[in-house]
Amino acid sequence: MDTNIQGSKPRRHFPRKYAIILGLLLGVSLLGLIAVVVAQKHATRKNNKYGIVLDAGSSHTSMYTYQWPAEKANDTGVVMQIDMCEVKGPGISSYTHNPEKAGMSLQQCMDKAKVVVPAGKYQETPVYLGATAGMRLLRKQDKNVSEKVLSEVAATLRSYPFNFQGARILSGGEEGAYGWITVNYLLGNFKESVWPRFLPRPFSSLGTTGALDLGGASTQITFVPDQEKIESQGDIVNFYLYGKNYSVYTHSFLCYGKDQALRLKLVNDVQGKAAERYQDPCFHPGYKRTVKVSDLLTNPCTAGSLPSLPFSQIEIEGTGHYENCQASTQRIFNLTHCPYSKCSFNGIFLPPVQGEFAAFSAFYYVMNFLNVTKTPMDEAMQKIKAFCSTPWDEVKAEFPGVKEKYLSEYCFAGVYIMLLLDKSYHFTEENWSYIHFLEKIGDSDAGWTLGYMLNLTNMIPAETPYTHPLSRITYMSLLVICSLMMVALLLLGFLFFRQPKCMRKAII
Repeated sequence: MDTNIQGSKPRRHFPRKYAIILGLLLGVSLLGLIAVVVAQKHATRKNNKYGIVLDAGSSHTSMYTYQWPAEKANDTGVVMQIDMCEVKGPGISSYTHNPEKAGMSLQQCMDKAKVVVPAGKYQETPVYLGATAGMRLLRKQDKNVSEKVLSEVAATLRSYPFNFQGARILSGGEEGAYGWITVNYLLGNFKESVWPRFLPRPFSSLGTTGALDLGGASTQITFVPDQEKIESQGDIVNFYLYGKNYSVYTHSFLCYGKDQALRLKLVNDVQGKAAERYQDPCFHPGYKRTVKVSDLLTNPCTAGSLPSLPFSQIEIEGTGHYENCQASTQRIFNLTHCPYSKCSFNGIFLPPVQGEFAAFSAFYYVMNFLNVTKTPMDEAMQKIKAFCSTPWDEVKAEFPGVKEKYLSEYCFAGVYIMLLLDKSYHFTEENWSYIHFLEKIGDSDAGWTLGYMLNLTNMIPAETPYTHPLSRITYMSLLVICSLMMVALLLLGFLFFRQPKCMRKAII
């Protein structure tokens, strides 16, 4: 039986292979459109900005150059250190008799900055110089000389084509606070979660990390304490960063950097001595050093504490005895007087330390040299004890590339750091592992310089900057997946509705 109806035309069906080709072309076109939009929105050439900070410390000056994408200036963790230059010679506070040379000493590093920073960015690149404890001591000793040194330094920096923003002496509190900002900025602790605010959060923030800084002339401890235990409001700094309040404890101990602490110990040791030669347990057996009495009498940290001596210099002979060195060094801390419920030393209030701490600068350099950055507290003491008792000739033979001055003082510095952290800051065997001795976080040095620049360039907003609920990678992945699903559904629909009615009934 002929089922064809007379007069009707046979229905033409669109070939399946053409439908597939059409669907593929549609998908490729859609993906191409997405790629064009993304390429247009995110140009391949980033508009980077730059900043330069000079850290004028007591023993040396370092210059740091930073870079960040302009469109992300207010995001945490986007600023990256791209260069570090060590200025040759001592710190600027050492140029008291020739202040002009303080400025001249910076020229080599500033010339290097002209190579690191693109020429087209010179005029918009800020340059800051912050002087720390060495200049704080010089200002106490002779204010006019300190101002002359800063003036010469500023004149040199102003002669370069960058946007010079000033040279100033930081307070100890600023140094500690900016170091704390640097650490937590680089660790991403200020970053707001991208979890939508209208949904309950699966977990809370882990909090901030404390900062332990040790230089040549001062040391700082900074962290967020238990709010109920703050007894000294003068040591509290309040920040409002990225939409959140932080009450930060910070204290700087001037004259308790490792170099000045050694001078304090020497003054205590020689008081009452009738002879110009004495044995020092904090130097290696066989080591000898001569110290001028005038250097101790004119130093701001020791001036007035040493009576006139019948000799002009002191001959030191090392004995390398850890326990005696510990006892001798501990005398520079006053651990008995405390007008608060708890103190560090010299009657300074200290809340109970809590949480993780980043220990940087000389904390890291000394402990890294002694190979005790990741060892338990008791084991670290034993290693330092063994190092101190090593004869000086053996130490020199083992470390021929280290300058004799630094090499000879690692024993004292190790003992001093252990005392400072244990007896003064009250770290114990239980929470010793919470201290992380580090030089860098990512590619950036830990220290106050980055926090200082972030603050002065207003890159840390008070309010939380707008953040997308999804990362760029997640957003693009979902966009592509949804687009492919849409193409697949269109293609299936097209194939379905082009089938004869009888086949559609069969499918149903």
